[in-house]
Amino acid sequence: MREKRAAMGIQMHSGWGVLIVVSFPNRVEVLDRRRVIVIDPAMRGAKQPYHHARTQLEEMNLEEAERYLENCSATCEQLSMEAVEEAVVGVRGRGYQIVGSAILEGAGRPLPSLPQILASHPLIHTAEGEFFSRSARKACERLNIPVTAIRRRDLEELAKTTLGRAAAQVKSTIGTLGKSIGPPWTADHKGAALAAVTLLAKNRSRHFV
Repeated sequence: MREKRAAMGIQMHSGWGVLIVVSFPNRVEVLDRRRVIVIDPAMRGAKQPYHHARTQLEEMNLEEAERYLENCSATCEQLSMEAVEEAVVGVRGRGYQIVGSAILEGAGRPLPSLPQILASHPLIHTAEGEFFSRSARKACERLNIPVTAIRRRDLEELAKTTLGRAAAQVKSTIGTLGKSIGPPWTADHKGAALAAVTLLAKNRSRHFV
């Protein structure tokens, strides 16, 4: 029997994220919804690794800061992969194939060197946003799930372009899904679901199977 298509939407924050799996043949169906923890609470400063590295620079040199960030990254990527894999296995057991993952991101600008990042508080925030999004991106790539990065500010326009006249209805349906599936159904869940639906619609228009 032919597998049904589904897509994953992910919105990351500092140390955690929201992961949604949806299908969209004719209507939006949520197949999986979970809060993902991607840090080891025993690792000092893991929730805000660049902030921690900056405050600890008096105690550790730049090389040690890089090693600390690498260790945090490895843990985040492993925990992200475990969560993504669990979701994949769960929906596969229901006859669905995840054909792609849409990861919502911030500005998406290239970052400078680590010393420059640690010297700028705004850049530290940008780097941490990229840090946790990257862990989800790498987790999906390790599991051979195609990844599409979508800037949060571009999502609504992308949905309109991809879904056409159906965009308003799809967005309205996603907005009220919490009434049928219950809480939590926050802005993060809605954004991740819309990103996943948009990805499915875009792939379908390109005849992806």
